[in-house]
Amino acid sequence: MTHQGTEPLRRSASLTVVAAAFAADAALVVLFAGLGRSEHSRAATLAGLVETAWPFLAGLAIAWIAALAWRAPLAVVRAGIPVWIGAVALGMLLRALTGAGTALPFVIVATLTLGVFLLGWRTLVALVSRLRSAKR
Repeated sequence: MTHQGTEPLRRSASLTVVAAAFAADAALVVLFAGLGRSEHSRAATLAGLVETAWPFLAGLAIAWIAALAWRAPLAVVRAGIPVWIGAVALGMLLRALTGAGTALPFVIVATLTLGVFLLGWRTLVALVSRLRSAKR
C-alpha cells in the first residue's frame, strides 16, 4: 500500500487501517465541535456535542464515500484533502439547511481547524513512515 495521494495503489488498505483512519477523522471532528462549544461557553452536554458535531460527521461520512477514501485512507492528497473539503462544505450546507449558524468567521475557523486536524495526522503518519523507511 502506498501513502502517497498521487501514486497508484498496489493493494487496498486493510480493514483495520480503514477503520482506524475513519475513527481518527471522526474523533477529530468531535474534538473540533467540543473545542468550539467550550470556546463559546456552551453547555458541556452530550446532546450539545452531538448537535454541533453531526453536520460535520455526516459531511465526513459522505466525503469518505464520495472520495473512495478507504482505498488509501492515509493518503493526504487522495483521501485527506477530499475528506477535509467534504466535511467542511457538506457540514456547513447541513448547518445552513437546519438553521444553524454559518457566519464567515465560523466557516474560516472550521476550514482551518479541520484542515489542520484531518490533514495533519495523515501528514505525520507519512513523515513517520518515510523516516522508518529511511532507517532501513
